[in-house]
Amino acid sequence: MSFKTADLCDEHADRIQICDPEFTSFGGRVRFHGPVSTIRCFEDNSRVREAVGEPGHGRVLVVDAGGSRRCAMLGDLLAAKAVENGWSGVVMNGMIRDSADIAAMDLGVKALGTHPLKSVKRGVGERDVPVRFAGVTFTPGGHVYADEDGVICSDEPLIGD
Repeated sequence: MSFKTADLCDEHADRIQICDPEFTSFGGRVRFHGPVSTIRCFEDNSRVREAVGEPGHGRVLVVDAGGSRRCAMLGDLLAAKAVENGWSGVVMNGMIRDSADIAAMDLGVKALGTHPLKSVKRGVGERDVPVRFAGVTFTPGGHVYADEDGVICSDEPLIGD
């Protein structure tokens, strides 16, 4: 189903949170939505690797990487794994790399920017916990909607699938 975040804001202003305009779109899928699965980590993308290796079922992976701009938390290999496993998109409070390759993939990706350095892998981070960034609290099981105009979330679905 097609949607526009602007229309969802008009129709559901009392039921949504709107992210501060901090994100750039990098994925080949500009408009994406789905139930939220979260990760809290810092400069270690081990939990991101785990998550995209599991069936996504149309979910959106919301990663609070602490806003770090010192390394990338998602690259082409993990993005390809996300596509293969049916994830709708990724909202990254951090950096990505391999942006040209990711732009050709059927995956929505919103991130703060790009950085060529990969993260460390120490197995550190938390999954499916509430995370807060860009003025919004993302709760596992909530819903994210992203397009050219921004990223919004709600506790319940705003559109049918």
